[in-house]
This record gives sequence, C-alpha cells and structure tokens, in this order.
Amino acid sequence: MISLPANPHSIEAKELLRQLGSREDGISGEESQKRLQEFGPNEIPDAGRKPIWKIVLKQFNNLMVYILLAAALISFFTKHYVDVYVILAIIIINAIIGFVQEYKAEGALIALKNLLVPQCKVIRNGGLQTVNSRELVPGDIIALEEGDNIPADARVIYAKNARTSEASLTGESVPVTKTSDTLFGEIPLAEKSNMVWKGTFLAGGSIKAVVTGTGLKTQIGEIATSILQIEPKKTNFQNKTDKLARQMALIAIASAVVLFVVAYFFNDFEINEILLISIASLVSAIPEGLPAVLSIVMAVGSHRMSKNNAIIREITATESLGSVSTIVTDKTGTLTQNTMTIKKVWVPNAKEVDVLGEGWESEGELSGQKEDIEAIDLLLEIASHCHNSAIQEDDKGMLVVTGDPTEAAFLVLGNKAGKSKDHTILEDVAFNSDIKYRSTLVEKGEKKIRFYIGAPESISEICSSIKLSDGETKTLDDAEKSIINEKISSWSKESLRVLALAIKEEHTGSQSDQNLEFIGLAGMMDPPRPGVYEAVKSCHLAGIRVIMATGDHADTALAIAKSVGIVKEGREKVYTDSDLSKMSQEAFDLAVQESDVFCRLTPVMKLNIAKSLQKQGELIAMTGDGVNDAPALKQANIGISMGILGTDVAKDASMMVLADDNFATIVKAIEQGRIVFNNARRTSFFLISTNFAEILILILAVSFGLPMPLTATQILWINLVTDGFCDKALAAEQGKGNELQSPPIDPKENILNKSVYPFLIINTLLMTGISLTAYLYYLPESLEKARTIVFITMAFSQLFNVLNMRNLEGSTFKIGLFSNKWVNYSLLISILLQIIIIEIPSMATLFKFIPITFWEFIFWAGITSLVFWITEVFKYFRFK
Repeated sequence: MISLPANPHSIEAKELLRQLGSREDGISGEESQKRLQEFGPNEIPDAGRKPIWKIVLKQFNNLMVYILLAAALISFFTKHYVDVYVILAIIIINAIIGFVQEYKAEGALIALKNLLVPQCKVIRNGGLQTVNSRELVPGDIIALEEGDNIPADARVIYAKNARTSEASLTGESVPVTKTSDTLFGEIPLAEKSNMVWKGTFLAGGSIKAVVTGTGLKTQIGEIATSILQIEPKKTNFQNKTDKLARQMALIAIASAVVLFVVAYFFNDFEINEILLISIASLVSAIPEGLPAVLSIVMAVGSHRMSKNNAIIREITATESLGSVSTIVTDKTGTLTQNTMTIKKVWVPNAKEVDVLGEGWESEGELSGQKEDIEAIDLLLEIASHCHNSAIQEDDKGMLVVTGDPTEAAFLVLGNKAGKSKDHTILEDVAFNSDIKYRSTLVEKGEKKIRFYIGAPESISEICSSIKLSDGETKTLDDAEKSIINEKISSWSKESLRVLALAIKEEHTGSQSDQNLEFIGLAGMMDPPRPGVYEAVKSCHLAGIRVIMATGDHADTALAIAKSVGIVKEGREKVYTDSDLSKMSQEAFDLAVQESDVFCRLTPVMKLNIAKSLQKQGELIAMTGDGVNDAPALKQANIGISMGILGTDVAKDASMMVLADDNFATIVKAIEQGRIVFNNARRTSFFLISTNFAEILILILAVSFGLPMPLTATQILWINLVTDGFCDKALAAEQGKGNELQSPPIDPKENILNKSVYPFLIINTLLMTGISLTAYLYYLPESLEKARTIVFITMAFSQLFNVLNMRNLEGSTFKIGLFSNKWVNYSLLISILLQIIIIEIPSMATLFKFIPITFWEFIFWAGITSLVFWITEVFKYFRFK
C-alpha cells in the first residue's frame, strides 16, 4: 500500500517515484489493477439527477402553497367548488414553472464528470499503452503531447517546450510553462510549474509525468467535493415570499376571528351561519392569484434580462439581483476581452507607436509620427512571420485562435500593418521555456534571415548590436541597454507584457543563437472590455461594491482594476492566496473589507471570500467561467457564469449566465432586478388592497346585522378575473430610469412594509366607504341590486387603483398616465367583462346580478375614481 504525497511539487522526481512505488518505465499491469482496487477509478462519482418525483414534490414544499391548499380544503367542505378548482389550478401552474426551472439546473456534478478524458497514453510494463483514463492510478507514468487533455493530477518528470492552458482551473489567461524542476515551500497552485492538472490541456510541447492524484484526490475532485458540501439554500426572494405568506395567513386568520366575534356578539346569526361567514372571510382574505402573478413578475424580468444577454437559470434570482450589494468578478474575459492585444511598439532612437484596435479583429491602425511608423517596418516584418498561429471564424461567426494567443497577437499586428508571410519559411522553432524565445528562419531574397521574439532579458543577452530608427547599426552597450530597460519598466507599470524582437543573418556553418541584432519592443495586454469602466461607475453610484478575484498576477490585476475604476484611492492593497491563508479569521474578514483586489486565488479561497462577505451581511453576486469558480458560484447568493468561455461546470453551478461574457451586462441585470422588486411590491399590494376592502366590508356588514354584501363567487371574480388582468399588466412596468441612483434594496426588506401602509389605509377606507354607502342605499330596494352595485364599486375601485400602483414614489402623471400599453389593454378588457356579466342575462343569473340603468353604472363607476384622485393628492403632499 502506498500513500499519496501531500506536496509532490517539492519532492525530487526520483524520490517521488520511489515513494509512489514507480519508475520511469512505469508500473506493471498487475500492480495497476491492485491500485485500482485501492484508490478506485479515476472519475468523479456521478450524483445523477434527482428523481423526478422529488423535484415535483419540492415545488409544493413552501408556505404559500400550504396556505392555498388549506383554503382549497375549506372551500371544498363549504361546497365552494369553483374556488377549489381555481386554487388548485394556480398551485399546479406554479409547480410546473418551478419544476422546469429546477430540472434544468440539475447537473453541476454531471458536467464535472464530462470533463474527464476518455483515453490517455500511459507507460506500463516498460511500453507505451493507450488505456481508459478511469483506469489510471497513482504511480502511472503518462505521456502527453501538444493538444492532449490531461487525465489526472501529475508531477512532471520530463518536459520539452511544454505549456499548458489552465484558464479553466486557475483563471490564468496565458499558457503556463512547465518544467521538471523541483519547487520548494508552500506556493499557489497557479505557480506550481512542475505539476499538471486534470481538466486542463497541453497547449504546446511534450511531457512525461507521474500521476499523484486520481478521482476525488485531484484539484477538480476537491472542487466536486466542495460543491457537494455546500447546502442548498433559499433565494432572497423565496425568503421574502415566505414572509409574505405568513403575513397573509395571519391577516386571514385574524379577519376570520374578528368576523366570528362580531357576528357572535353583535348579531343574531345561527352558529352554523357564523362559521360559514368566518370561513368565507378566511378564504377571501387570501389573494389566490398572488403566487401566479409573482411568477409572472419574475418571468417578465427574466425575459427582459435575456434580451440584454443575461440568461436566468433560477427564476427567483431576478428579484434577488436588486439586493446585490457586492459583485465579486473575475478579470479575464469579464472585465477584459480575453485577447492578447499589442498596444505599443518601439524601436531605439524613435518614439513609441500606438497600435489601435482591440481583440482578434485585424482592424486598427498605427498611430504616431510618420517617421516613427516608417522606422518600425522591420519590426512589423518580424511580427508577421515569427509565429505559428491562425485566427478563424467558428460556426457562430466568432474569431477563435489556433496556437498560442501571444503569437496570435503578432499575427494581428502584422495584419493591421498590411504585412503577410511573403517570405519563404525554411524553419520554425517553437517557443522554448528554458531559453524563453522562439525563432523563424526565412528566405529573404538571396539571404537567410532568422527572426526572434521572446522575453526582453533573454533576447538582450544574445544580442551584440542594435539597429536604430535611421537604419544605423551600432554595438549594444550598457547605455543602450539602460534605455531599453527604462522602456520595459515604463510599459510594465502600465500593465503591458513586454516582448523583444531581434534578427540574425545566417550563413553556412553559422547557426548559433548568438550575436543577434536587437530591433525593438512590443507591449501587449488583455484590454478592458468597452463599457466596463462606465458599468463599474454605475455600480459605485448604486452603492454596489465591486471586487476583483482573479488567478492572474498581482501587478496585472491591480493595473486592470485601476483602469476600470474598481480600485479607489487609498484602497490599492492587493492580497494573494498565500497572504490570506496565513491570516486568522478576524484578520481575514478585515482584509476582505479593506481590499478590492485578490489574486492568485485557489478555489477554496474564492469560496472563503464569498462566505466572509455573506457573514458580514453582504448579498453577493459572483462571476466565474472555470472549474475553479464552481464552488464559489454555488455559495454566492447569485452565481453568474460566462456563456461564451465558461465551462459547463460553472454554468450548472450558477443562477445566471452571461451570453456575452460582459461585466456591463451584470449591471443591466441588477437594474432589472430592482425593477422586478418594485413590480413584485406593486402587484402584491394591488391584490392585497382588494382583499383588505373585502374583509372590512364583510366585518362591517355583519356587525350591523346585515346580509353578506358579496357572494363567494362574486369575490372570486374580483380576486381572479378583474385583478387577474391588471396585476399582470403591472408586472410589465418598465421602471423610472433612476433605479441605479439609490442604494441596494435591503435583503431583509419585506415586499409589504411601512412604506405601503398609508396607501393601504387610504385605498381600503375609500373602497370600503364607497361600497358600503352603495350597499346601504340600495339594500332596501333589493339584496341582489345592492350586491350588484357593491360589485361595481369594488371592481372599479380596484381598476382605478391600478393607476395608483404604477408609481408608489410620486404622481402617476410623471411617468405618463397611458405609458404602459398593457395596463391600458387590461383596463379596457376588465371594464368590458364587468359590463358583460351584468348585462348578459345568462351571466347575470350565474353571478346573481340584476340589471341597472346606464346612469347608475356611470355614476358609481365615476365615484370610484376618488380612489385615484385622493391618492394623487396624498402623493403630492407626501413627496413634495
């Protein structure tokens, strides 16, 4: 039995092989079978989807559904069957919506499993074999070539020009050079250059490595384990609707008790009749349509967000976005374009030339003095030849790079300058991580010229001369080196990655990489996305803190954070994973408060940052695209993944997917989230106000010893049909355009709070007063006519109340009385329906109405407009 070393990066290769009971020609097939039994298959256990029946049952496990089911049961025993059918239909519709959303969301671990490689090359019994990657065991020697996916965590024992793409695991946008050198001490995962990780791939060169971890004992396996350990939690909106359900249940029970007491002590009703009246009050106090309309509010917000490239996977997240107080964002691909773009070029004895245009598009020009642009002609010639990359359109019309992104940047530079590979290429030598440069031998006329591109320190060491801007060649002395180093230092402070270019004419028998002629420098960067600076500024204006958490280097992260406005003056401190890991919990929480930039982070540290912010009361949205981001995305209140560059793991662990990978899209989604909350509030309040008026008029009528002013069927019509069109129209309100000019919505702020109480009191008293006056006036004539008039006043009061609800923070006239076409349509339809059920004999009989005169209809409908006018007067004085 063997034990897996804790830090294989810090163990000499030979010693590591000994500890793992292996050797360079591999283990035997028999030994591999023993280890397979001991360590298990090299795969992440497939949790599979939840059984469908569990997902279905979960949709009925919330307080609002329990209350509606109780109301349906009461209605059944009191023989109000129409109520039963309607309530059950609403419950089923909401269950279907929730089921569809959750069924799509089941799959983070399935996606993790799909990242595994079906087959790999392994050395066993002294020979190279191809085996199923699930059969790999610790101690196996794997052989990797350019383009191969890496099937397990492994320690490199041999590397030739090896570079791996680890963006999905570490967030590092540039391929990482791999060596077999032993590293010492605790270092971040992204800097373990002698280790390769499952779920990444070899971008160039070749590697032999000994497997040190399989299955759940890999980095990606640890991520899978951490996802399993994160308990599912209710969204902010689900907590609010639960609170609303409790409020409505208390109101319903309280109203029924009050009605029972009033009827028992102040009326001579029989006890059975009192119970029936109380039960009717209990049912009428519950806004049956509320769950449906809240789902519609969410759906409308989700649809609007999708049109702005924010795809909502968990529908309740639409409202929760309005309460986001902190955004934790990745850098690469979110704040930046995830492209290496050359921004500046320079040759000695000339001024630097700016290169316009960004990304892989070959559109842009060279900006500078004419003589300076002419001086860089040879540099551009090198750029257009010394690379082995290509840029093509995929089936979606997007530009994708084949080869190293750094080399592709030189291809784009050559294209912008109108240069192409017009020389015959005789030899192309790939980038070598030991010497840190690449070269291309071309035939130029009758000469053979070798072009070089590489790290400035490596190129300058093998240069003996320098070509000046006027074409003169002179010895590369200390003075010239000082000028070059000053330029490199200056560009580095601007977060530019600097590369040097050189040439050498080759003659027969002279092929050593020495005595080169230095030509110039090129500075490149992954540029910020257009609009990101403005988006970050909008966040700060809206009281939202923005934090960058990235796998890149500290200097790069800080420079980008400054350029997009994340870092404010006095908050330039940057913490690395190693810095944070050494802190106590108290110091860690303080660091999370004080800094806005964190770099070189491991998946566990991202998760800890998310937990710390939540512990401090923040409602966080966290972005990510890689496997390493999945645990933090699941832990965050709103996990946001990238739609273009994001892995399936990240998408499945998130609530929202950015179709354009753009940070600015998050800000638009937050704005919509605030609109969604306001729409949820106005629609809930709109429905509840009618229920309050219905309860109050029932209590008053019974206390006066009068018959019920409305039948159960008439109440149901108002609650579900009259309100049912208008509440959905209110769900389509667009917002006032100032949503991002105020602080985030408090996560604890209830849908119904003190701000709506004055409206509730005014509307309830007006609706009840008008309806009770009409009832008392017509009751001596006949109960049916009195109920007909009460129905008209109650229904039309609510229709005028729709106009009130369109703006709870000012006059409805300020946003345009008829600016919401859906409200206009709903009012017309509702008025038409009221006329139909009263005037058409068959409908009137069903609802127990009797015909009234045209002028009576006009008079009482007009009187109910007081609900709108008096509320407008109240708004005028309140917001003056």
